[in-house]
Amino acid sequence: MGILEVQNVNKRFGGLQALNNVNLDVEEGTVHAIIGPNGAGKSTFLNCLIGKLEPDTGSVMFQGKPVLGSKPHEINQMGISRVFQTPEIFSELTVLENVMIPCFATRDGSFTLNALKKIGAEGEIRTQAEQMLKDVNMFDKASFEAGSLSRGDKRRLEMAMCLSQKPKLLLLDEPTAGMARADTNNTIDLLRHISETTGITMVIIEHDMHVVFSLAKKISVLAQGAIIAEDIPDNIKGHPKVREAYLGEAEV
Repeated sequence: MGILEVQNVNKRFGGLQALNNVNLDVEEGTVHAIIGPNGAGKSTFLNCLIGKLEPDTGSVMFQGKPVLGSKPHEINQMGISRVFQTPEIFSELTVLENVMIPCFATRDGSFTLNALKKIGAEGEIRTQAEQMLKDVNMFDKASFEAGSLSRGDKRRLEMAMCLSQKPKLLLLDEPTAGMARADTNNTIDLLRHISETTGITMVIIEHDMHVVFSLAKKISVLAQGAIIAEDIPDNIKGHPKVREAYLGEAEV
């Protein structure tokens, strides 16, 4: 039994069958990628996983517990964190303050902005946040205003914020979108480091095949709302239908 189990999920929008009997079994501690063209249903599927959309039929189980029907913050408390295409950070706060906020929320169960007034006195939380920044190689930028960072460093900061919540599963929605190749490669290295050192399970939805084949242990291919192939990367690369439809002749 995987850490995340999706069974027979269907979702229809009027006459459009967005998801058609989708099944997915994600093994704990692995990196599992979901690829497919625009309109394949990837975003709809992800939104079903995080409670933004309710499927018409089917079930989503995380560590044996049902996810469907839970509110997004309840799903987050279960141990599932989502990394969006656009980094979700507090631009006007410093890098360190950004990481301290989820540290407070994890400790106290909630967070209000007036807690920022106490930040200076919270030595334990500060130490924890500083360690998170060291883990993602951002400690030297702790005093920077978050909004001034590069796209790659904003992603690195967001990963530190996610990790401070001690998630068991990270859902990453095109984590390298809009990045230059150098930032993309740095993000690949960061995600690989997190996977290898923490054992956190990752599900990555990604268009960049360089990212997918650099990280994924297993790949599911979604097309027209259905999974048409699922295998290890080497077999997906050689799958004629997948290569023709989704990878083209690009070097991978």
